[in-house]
Amino acid sequence: MFDDKVLKVGSNEMELVDFRILKQDGEKIYEGIYGVNVSKVREIIKLPHLTELPGVPSYIDGIFDLRGVVIPVVNLAKWMNINEPENVKTKLRVIITEFSDILIGFIVHEAKRIRRISWKDIEPASFVSGMGTLDRNQITGVTRIENDDVLLILDLESVVEELGLYKPQSNILEDDLFHLEGVALILDDSKIARKLVSDALKQMGLKVVEAQDGVEGLKKLEELSSIYNDRLEDELKVIISDVEMPQMDGFHFAASVKDDERFKNIPIIFNSSISDHFSELRGKEAGGEAYLTKFDATIFYKEISKVLKSHIKDEE
Repeated sequence: MFDDKVLKVGSNEMELVDFRILKQDGEKIYEGIYGVNVSKVREIIKLPHLTELPGVPSYIDGIFDLRGVVIPVVNLAKWMNINEPENVKTKLRVIITEFSDILIGFIVHEAKRIRRISWKDIEPASFVSGMGTLDRNQITGVTRIENDDVLLILDLESVVEELGLYKPQSNILEDDLFHLEGVALILDDSKIARKLVSDALKQMGLKVVEAQDGVEGLKKLEELSSIYNDRLEDELKVIISDVEMPQMDGFHFAASVKDDERFKNIPIIFNSSISDHFSELRGKEAGGEAYLTKFDATIFYKEISKVLKSHIKDEE
């Protein structure tokens, strides 16, 4: 349904589906403006008939069958603790998203348009005040649009984490792990994602340096370069980068790294919840050695080990 192939690697741009959620405060109704990356959206449909499920979180309104696939549906207003007006029920839409090969539907009051926005115009939620009751952990970034309105980019991926659909545990035995001394640099704006990756890399024997986005990632690289100088390639074994990050995305970061003689030989592995094939191609074009989908620890260990072993073999 959506085509972001016109976006070029290194352009530091993203495309968002702009959608709205209404909030009732007394007699007044306010419109909240939100966005989600087009790469994570499969399609947008009218609200289907839902089958309720017992024993699930209150923000899950039910499930439905979409062409043979059973999809859970999250009521975004409930998830964000928003008091929604009753008179919008007939206008509801469901945004079908795909995170880490998992399909989830999100109920919104209106899907407006697709917007192209530069990551440099997106501020981390931690820098912005006045969010009210909305948990900042539910937001990945904030940007201004026309009429000086604020658009909040929601971290819908965190629903996957809340529901326990990621697989942080590995079935690889300790003796089978590929152990390697050195440093790994992690870039991700999610604290939960950084911890999952950090724990896995530490289990492999690596020391971990963390950054929240591409801008901070480049600063960390400069710091590591000043520490290790000519030994940087020997000490910094791998860079693990998310794709979606405020200020500078993973593709733009990787393109900058590969353009620098000091860093271009250090393996970069993308670790993202965006699981579409085109993002994998963009990752390779940006210089990534691998593109992983968050987060199955067993697959993570195997792929990281394969890349590192191959890199060591090439150096010999």
